[in-house]
Amino acid sequence: MTDDTPTLYDWAGGTEAFERLTEIFYGKVREDDVLEPVFRHMDPGHPKHVAAWLAEVFGGPERYTEERGGYPHMVAKHRNRALTEEQRRRWASLICDAADEAGLPSDPEFRSAFVAYIEWGTRLAVANSQPDASPPPNAPVPRWGWGEAPPYTG
Repeated sequence: MTDDTPTLYDWAGGTEAFERLTEIFYGKVREDDVLEPVFRHMDPGHPKHVAAWLAEVFGGPERYTEERGGYPHMVAKHRNRALTEEQRRRWASLICDAADEAGLPSDPEFRSAFVAYIEWGTRLAVANSQPDASPPPNAPVPRWGWGEAPPYTG
């Protein structure tokens, strides 16, 4: 990739795109039999917090780290929740559906990187949520890039 390759954050449309994504996503969660119980008592600001996390992961500003405490805060939110594979799969499926509805880029390069992070992140969340989990206490927020397929620009 070259120095002028955009970040996934920029390619997606910036903060506004991730906030649109999480608003649509959590609207779906509120109506979902599998995930609604997990998020029943979520903070009303939760969608914006998740948008800030995703924006930072995909190359945007470090707002989640600065405002929420970064990786240690995210891990703390998952500790001892005992998330299941069924919940993980539903979360991944609904966020991909929400990405379509939110108008995130549908090119194969972006979606490949997006789905790769969603798969990686949700699997890590399940592992870190188990009662016997010992995640690293102070890892950085991951920074996700294009991986094997940068955007096709002609």
